[in-house]
Amino acid sequence: MTKALLIIDIQNDYFPGGGSPLVGPEAAAQVAGTVLQRFRQDNQPVIHVQHVWDDPEAGYMRPGTTGVEIHSAVTPLEHETIIVKTHPNAFLETNLSEKLKEGGIDELVVMGMMTSVCIDATVRAAVDSGLSVTVVADACAAPDLTFRGRTVAAADVHAAFLAALAGHYADVITSAELVV
Repeated sequence: MTKALLIIDIQNDYFPGGGSPLVGPEAAAQVAGTVLQRFRQDNQPVIHVQHVWDDPEAGYMRPGTTGVEIHSAVTPLEHETIIVKTHPNAFLETNLSEKLKEGGIDELVVMGMMTSVCIDATVRAAVDSGLSVTVVADACAAPDLTFRGRTVAAADVHAAFLAALAGHYADVITSAELVV
């Protein structure tokens, strides 16, 4: 199996002061940076995914803003692939599938933001397309959510989505458990 690291949406808007800050993005980004370094040291493929929301109504991830930029903890190197997406699912209307096929990649290690949307949608799509997926839980972050007047804490959102993925879609591990 050929493995690649898929870093999803670790962008400035998800950090304090950004357009849509999550809970704990700094800790997740620090872990993601460490995992990224391990992949680079082992000369394994790295793919960055950047969400760009080109809509006048968008509150964040707007083109030309510092918020849309990939965070410094995981700055892409010149030779690393960057996939720009406009939907939560990084496969939808992008060339991600083609890039993976070109590289002979059949296994993804996924991390990034946000657990409840883009991580979830992309992992499910990856598995549906026949890829093997591992999610690095401590390199992901989520927001607090509100549903019908009830606030769900980010830690619970994160745990619930990872539990669902672990049950049917992916191996969900910590960075300490990752063998590159």
